[in-house]
Amino acid sequence: MPDRLFQVGSPSTHEENGLSVQLGRLRLPNPVVTASGTFGYAREMAGIVDLSRLGGIIPKTITAASRAGNTPWRTVETTGGMLNSIGLDNDGIDAFITGHLPYLASLVTPTIVSIAGRSQEEFVSMAQQLSQCEGIAALELNISCPNVSGGVDFGTDPDMCARLVRSAVESSDLPILAKLTPNVTDIACMAQAAADSGADAVSLINTCLGVAIDWKRKRPVLGNMFGGLSGPAIKPIALAAVCKVKAKVDVPIIGIGGIANIDDVMEFLVAGASAVQIGTANFYNPQVCMQILDGLPKALRSIDADSVREIVGSLQHRSPNPPSSAVAPTSQPTSEA
Repeated sequence: MPDRLFQVGSPSTHEENGLSVQLGRLRLPNPVVTASGTFGYAREMAGIVDLSRLGGIIPKTITAASRAGNTPWRTVETTGGMLNSIGLDNDGIDAFITGHLPYLASLVTPTIVSIAGRSQEEFVSMAQQLSQCEGIAALELNISCPNVSGGVDFGTDPDMCARLVRSAVESSDLPILAKLTPNVTDIACMAQAAADSGADAVSLINTCLGVAIDWKRKRPVLGNMFGGLSGPAIKPIALAAVCKVKAKVDVPIIGIGGIANIDDVMEFLVAGASAVQIGTANFYNPQVCMQILDGLPKALRSIDADSVREIVGSLQHRSPNPPSSAVAPTSQPTSEA
C-alpha cells in the first residue's frame, strides 16, 4: 500500500530542507500539525494562518450522529492551562463530509480526520465511510476523550484498544493513528496494544482529567464538573509519556501537550516524537504554528542537524552514577527534589 504523501511546492522541497516526517504509511511535509478541537475546520483560520505551510490539519472530532455537547460552562482558564468539557459537540459525519470536507480536500495540506465512536462497530462504520472519501490523509481514533460517557474505555483497556485498532486497520486503507489518554497506569502498555494491532502512529497525549471549583458558590465551574486539562501545565506529563513509549514500543509518536514555541517542539522531537500537534496555544496565539515553522530550520542547524528525522529520539540519558568529576550545569539551579 503506497504512502500517502502531501507536498507543497516542488516534489523535493521538503526532502531538501529536511522537514518531512514518516508516520508509518503516512508521510507529512513537516512535523507541525494542528490538534483536533483547537483549529475548527480550518476555514475559520484561513485568513490568519498560511494553511499550505502546515504539516497537517486535524479538524474537530466527528461522531456518527450529531452531538449537542455538554452543559455550559464548557471551558475555564486555570493556572498554566485550560480545562475544557466540550463533549464532542459536532454535526455528525454526514454533515462533515458534505459541509466541511470539500474545503479541506481543496487544500494542499494533509487532512487527518479525528473520529470518536460509542462502540467498536461505530468506529468501524465511520472508518469505512471516510475511506471512500477523497482528500483524507489519515484517521485519528479519539479513544481518549475524558468529556463524554465511555470516551476513554477503548484507551484504558489494552484488549479493547487492540481490537478497535485492528478492526479500523482492516476496514480502511487509510493510515490509522491512535490518540491515547494519560489517565492510565501504563501508557506504554496501551501504545504497545495499538502498535501490535497495526496503528501507524500513536498520538500522545490527550488531556488530563481535572476539576475547577467555585468555592464561594460551592459548585464546580464546569457544567459537567470534570474536564480535560491542556496547555503548558501538562507538558512535563506529555514528555514523560513520549519518553516511556519511545523506550518500549517501536511505533512512530506524535507529541501533544503544552506545546507553544520552537523550544517545546524540539524537546518533543528529541524525546522521541516524530511530529507534534499544537492545541491550546492556537487559542491565544493563532500564529503559533507559523512562528514554530519559521524557527524550525534554525533550531535544527543550531544542533548541527540536517533533518527532523535525525534528532527524533536522540535524548541522551544521564548515567545513574556520574563520575565524581562531573559538574552540575550552572545554567540551572540544583535541588534535592
